Amino acid sequence: MAYKNFTVETDADGIALVTWDMPDKSMNVFTEEVMDEIDAIIDQVVADDAIKGAVFTSGKKDSFSGGADITMLKKMFDIIQTEKAKDPEKAMQMLFDGAGRMSWLWRKLETCGKPWVSAINGTCMGGAFELSLACHGRVVADSKAVKMALPEVKIGIFPGAGGTQRVPRLTNQQDALQMMTQGSSLTPQRAKALGLVHEVVPPKKLIAAARKMIKDGLKPVQPWDEKGFRLPGGKIYSPAGANLWPAASAILRRETHMNYPGAAAILKCVYEGLLVPFDTALKIEQRYFANVLQTTEAGSMIRSLFVSLQELNKGARRPEGIRPTKFRKVGVIGAGFMGAGIAYVTAKAGIPVVLIDRTQEAAEKGKAHSDNLMTKAMQKGRATAEEKEKLLSLITPSTDYADLEGADLVIEAVFEDSEVKKAATEQAEAHLKPSAVFASNTSTIPITSLAKNSKRPKNFIGIHFFSPVDKMMLVEVIMGKRTGDKALAVALDYVRAIKKTGIVVNDTRGFYVNRCVLRYMQEAYSMLIEGVPPAMIENAAKMAGMPVGPLALTDETAIDLAQKIMKQTIRDLGEKAVDPRHMELIDTMVDKHGRHGRKNGKGFYDYPAKPAKKHLWPELKTLYPQQDADSIDFGELKQRLLVTIALEAARVMEEGIVTDPREADVGSILAFGFAPYTGGTLSYIDGMGVANFVDLANRLRRKYGAQFRVPKLLKEMAENGETFYSRFDPYAKVDKAA
Repeated sequence: MAYKNFTVETDADGIALVTWDMPDKSMNVFTEEVMDEIDAIIDQVVADDAIKGAVFTSGKKDSFSGGADITMLKKMFDIIQTEKAKDPEKAMQMLFDGAGRMSWLWRKLETCGKPWVSAINGTCMGGAFELSLACHGRVVADSKAVKMALPEVKIGIFPGAGGTQRVPRLTNQQDALQMMTQGSSLTPQRAKALGLVHEVVPPKKLIAAARKMIKDGLKPVQPWDEKGFRLPGGKIYSPAGANLWPAASAILRRETHMNYPGAAAILKCVYEGLLVPFDTALKIEQRYFANVLQTTEAGSMIRSLFVSLQELNKGARRPEGIRPTKFRKVGVIGAGFMGAGIAYVTAKAGIPVVLIDRTQEAAEKGKAHSDNLMTKAMQKGRATAEEKEKLLSLITPSTDYADLEGADLVIEAVFEDSEVKKAATEQAEAHLKPSAVFASNTSTIPITSLAKNSKRPKNFIGIHFFSPVDKMMLVEVIMGKRTGDKALAVALDYVRAIKKTGIVVNDTRGFYVNRCVLRYMQEAYSMLIEGVPPAMIENAAKMAGMPVGPLALTDETAIDLAQKIMKQTIRDLGEKAVDPRHMELIDTMVDKHGRHGRKNGKGFYDYPAKPAKKHLWPELKTLYPQQDADSIDFGELKQRLLVTIALEAARVMEEGIVTDPREADVGSILAFGFAPYTGGTLSYIDGMGVANFVDLANRLRRKYGAQFRVPKLLKEMAENGETFYSRFDPYAKVDKAA
């Protein structure tokens, strides 16, 4: 029988090799068609008496499968959004059946009566790892390319194809819960230590080892289907269980503040599922999965952190008709912390880079940053000496702008001074080929004004990195008024080459991310001035879903930098552009108390020598009369911090600075961790309903001030019953073309 996505070849020993190799795709993914073919292959294996067992593997190099395809998830959410309105009961049944399709197919495989072995050659994620767990044997290639995980919790759902039931029946419950609630990846060695795989072998021996398991008499029965099966970690109602489960629930609350229904469902599925027979446990999991799929959090997270993120990374905003750039050389001007970081990520992508600074010593110091990062990676077992040597060989430190000759892209990362940037632009352009693109890494100066220094403003663009460059996954690509499509395409090609996510932002003061972050910090300043205890501010932020409190974030970016930005804003836009109370607070911190932030060990927090941990500056609460904590509406504090950011995101859309809601959402999460369970700034508004958000903002404005004023755009959307994803539909052009 012929299949589109699989080949089935049976050897002389009666072992079928099922190879998954989807045409026209770089990675295997689950689609409706793939599921139908797996179903048919199981039937074929069972029906053919000549087949003694089957090995399931991938034909893709270094990749087994990335899990579910975007279209499958979109279809499930279409059922929720469209069918539910027509026939709620029918829609619920469709959703329940869809949620269980993969789970019961894997159950069919493991109970078919013939042994199956999964031969994992590379990345094996989500449903693919759940398929492997349903196989009776699992052999893994001893390769860095192999990463196994059940990462569904990171996009708002959970392993709903038997993952919550098989993992805790193969390993102890504590490790099972940790793996699934964190979505962490496992190396082959770690997976074997946990009992999740049976063998780790050299890549060239993978298929032979899998076949040998079957030839050696692998039983076609899972441990949990055998009489007398005992859980490896002990029963739920046991001394071990009594120690684990109360602590697990407390840790979940501490880590998630119960903002993530998918994470909570993992604990419920494991706890309830281990008390009943396996088939009943799968039905429990299926019910929870169907329930979680209907939550606002799951819909928003899947859209932003799975669908939109993949679309942006594949070039959704890249201009059409422009040939992709293959980078032969990239120049970086300025070997300070940012420039050195840019040089590192460029070289890590295998691209030769010239690192320019005023002195050879400064340029060499910039290269040393890459040396340090690679040394740390080696110490953690994430890099080899050969990889370090190769990366460093790609970085050429220099003082001579002539070394930029032949570069496809030059990124300027010098001091935030217009004159210094002007000189760097002019010196670089004297040696660049006509097609080369020049980019500025500025975080404050408008790209349009910097482009006036260029002889080729069409090829001038902003590429705004975030610190530290090696860790932050977002890059803002800033369009000046005269920036051309070619420059945009090259910039996005570069961002993709260094494995980061780019969002396209039109030119404005602060661009997109910084405008939102400043609102977050400013609301915390207002709270301090009102007498809200500092610890309540930071805790409210974390419980609202932010990774870092606004006071801690100000310390990280530097309080004296906040002071400089405020003063420059006043010079540029006038006194009314900055709240005088905020200016007074920051001046007091910097000028009176010498508290500049983490960099000098003194900010809103104190930073004692390790191993002591940072703590809020005790004197902070003496700057303003303190309110009684019991009189403060803690839920309202959380709302204020999220709403002020979301309002700024709406203003950015209204002004046409960001034009695609996917970029606003993904950018807010990747850049500063805007409460991921909301799906991002605009999904936060859409999720509660625009009219409800407007009512909330109006209430906050009446109590706390003009920062909560609702922009005209939101008022119109509320009146028309619109959402950001309907008004600014990113798929409209595609749909029309189709």
